This record gives sequence, structure tokens and C-alpha cells, in this order.
Amino acid sequence: MPLVARTTKPDKVRELQRTLYRAAKADPERRFHALYDKVLRRDVLERAWESVRANHGAAGIDQQTIADVEQYGVDRLLDELAADLGDGRWRPLPARRVFIPKPGREELRPLSIPAVRDRVVQAALKSVIEPIFEADMLECSFGFRPRRSAHDALQVVVDETWKGARWIAESDVANCFEAIPHSGLMTAIEERISDRHVLKLLRAMLRAGVMEDAAVRRSISGTPQGGVISPCLCNVYLHRLDRQWAARGRGVLLRYADDLLAICKTRREAESALEALTVILAEMGLELKQAKTRIVHLREGGEGVDFLGFHHRYVRGHTARSRHLTFLVRWPSRQAMGHARQRIREITARSRLRVPVEEIVRDLNRFLRGWAGYFRYGNSAQFFDKITLHALRRLAGFIAQRHKRRKRYGWWVVAHQTHRLGLIDLNGIIVPPRPTRSRRQGS
Repeated sequence: MPLVARTTKPDKVRELQRTLYRAAKADPERRFHALYDKVLRRDVLERAWESVRANHGAAGIDQQTIADVEQYGVDRLLDELAADLGDGRWRPLPARRVFIPKPGREELRPLSIPAVRDRVVQAALKSVIEPIFEADMLECSFGFRPRRSAHDALQVVVDETWKGARWIAESDVANCFEAIPHSGLMTAIEERISDRHVLKLLRAMLRAGVMEDAAVRRSISGTPQGGVISPCLCNVYLHRLDRQWAARGRGVLLRYADDLLAICKTRREAESALEALTVILAEMGLELKQAKTRIVHLREGGEGVDFLGFHHRYVRGHTARSRHLTFLVRWPSRQAMGHARQRIREITARSRLRVPVEEIVRDLNRFLRGWAGYFRYGNSAQFFDKITLHALRRLAGFIAQRHKRRKRYGWWVVAHQTHRLGLIDLNGIIVPPRPTRSRRQGS
């Protein structure tokens, strides 16, 4: 029987994105004027729906959930969106404003939740315009970019300190997503896009506003955090900072969305870096968050710096072969450890006593795999031991409460069941950071 060659369906959306990227890369002065028809393409809208569905987001002010859309009919929804966009009838609803706690802090973060329909349109538009602006992005930018990760940014810290740059100016942009001026953002977008329909669509998204306490509030600034397209627009605007830094900054700038590090070789250089950041951001209508702005000298016995969930500190080796060396290490920050403990407490809370133990273990494993998958790229062994022990304690306490027995009964069950009831072991998965290691390996 003759073998039939397998054929894979071509990914036309990816091919469109590659074409746009190559065109933008080949001509840095080009302004794209024929994009709107691509936003309306059925395959682009379908890909947008898939990404929205995968994120399992909450409902907007219309109370329509992902499940409601599936019941209504995905094809029907996409047909309606394509028709409304094609006829110029589509108008975004105001986003639903909620406040969520920041991990390990009492401070609340404002989150704006657009309607599901509006998130699909945002995702479609993002898939078309992002490749164009991605062609312009600089090496210092890592956050919310294709094929770049937090571990890529963390590797830069290791590499630069290995080269002798151990003065760190750290800060972030105050209230960045809410403070970006619409006029400046649209000017930045118009440097690359001249399609008036796309520009009109973007302005409508920015002016949609948020609903809070039953009142709609609209502003002349902000790309609300929570929107699908907001991280892309944030990068487009902060790309101006990256460009200005190349001419006016000191040291190596490292930017992950609105989190900033300037890695310098002297204190004077670090002070100049902070001054340059302050001036450039002021010209953009933004400012540094003073509570997080400081200069840190990474040295043996000195303080460390928190960045992207890790605490970075300069230490001396503690073995006979490494005692003559000093180097940068990193482990989960205090906030990251607090967040992990809090999440484990939530999973094993008394309110879940009716939930089967097998499901509790499954939820714990799901969280621990994700948490450890990120923090394994560091010097995190003893911190993993602490989190594992905390999970075991909470699981033992949960079992004891569920059976109305003393806690030692829970410990007995955990100790005598196969593989601790299936709770995963985090030992042996650590990957210590090394200078000059390929960033694609994570660290």
C-alpha cells in the first residue's frame, strides 16, 4: 500500500505576521496604509478568539462569559464582528474596573476587563500591528514581546555583573498603564501606521473608558491594564524611552514593560542614569515611582536587588573550590515566597474541606509546577524545600480537619501514602545561573 505524504495546513496568520515584520524591518521609515482589511480576515479573527478563550478571562460589563459565547455560537459572533468592523458600526463597551491585590503587598492594582467581544477585536488588531512595531524594538526591551521572556532579561543581569557592572539603578514607571498620554501614544503609532481605519479603531479602544461604581469614566491618558492590546501599546510608547536612552543614557538599560534597571560600573554613572530616566520620562508625560527608586551596589556583604520575582545578591563561594570567587546569585524574593505560601493556603483552606483530597493534591501540584518552573532557574534549592514543607504541612492539616482528627493523623496519612499522596517533589530541578549562557536555555 503506497505511503501518503502528510501535509500540514499552512498557518496563514503567522505568514502574514512574518510578511509585515520583514517589510517593517527592511524599511524603518515605511508607514503602513493597508492594514484594516487584514484585521477583518476570518483566520485572524479565529486566531484572536482562540487566544482570548485560552486566557479564560472574566466577563466585562455585559456579563457575557466565554461559555456564553460558545453557547451563542463562535462562528456567529465572529461573523457579526466582521460585519460590524467592515461597516464601521463596531463600538467598544467600557471596561469593567476591578481592583486586585499585588502579590505580597497591601497595595491594590487596578484591572480593566473589556467585554469578550471587544477582547477578540483587540487580539485581532494586536496580531496585525505587533509585528510592525516589533521590527523596531531594541535589545533592552524584554516584557510582553514574542520570543522573549523574563529569563532572557535575568540573564542580562548575570552577564553584565560578570563584566564588572555592579551598580544598579532600579525603579519603575509610576502608574504606567494608566498614565500614558493618548496623544503621545497615537503620535508614536502614526510613525509606522497611516491606515486611518486602524487609527480610528485604536482611538475608539483608548476612549472606551472604564466603568467603576456604576459610572463610566473616560480619560485622555492610559491604556488600561487588563486589555489584550495594552501591553503592546505600552511597549510602543516606551520604545521612545529606549531610543532616547541610546543617545542620553548611561550604563545598560534593562526594561521589562514598566520595570526598569540601569546596570552601571560606578555610582556616578548610576546617578546619571537615574537622572536621565527622570528627564526622558518627564518629556513623555511619565515619572518614576519614587518608592521603588534607589541605587544598589552589588558587593559581598551588601544589600541585593529584587527584579522579576527574584532577589539578586552578590556572595562569596562557600566551597573549597569557590571560596576565592564572588558572584551573583538569585533566589525567589520575599514577595514571591509570600505569594506562594498564600496560594497554598488558599488551595488548602477550610472552606474547601468538602473537596476530595485527590483534587486538593492536583491543585497543589498544578501551582507548584508553574511556580517551580519559573524559579528553578536560580539558586533556589533551600527555598524550594521551604515551600515543599509548607505544602506538606498544609496538606496534613487539611486531611486532619477533613477527618476531624489531630494534625499528627494528617502527617501519618501523608507519610504512609505512596509518594506523599502524589504531591510532587521539587528537589533536583534547580538550574543555577551562569554568565554567557544562552538565554534561550532560560538562564
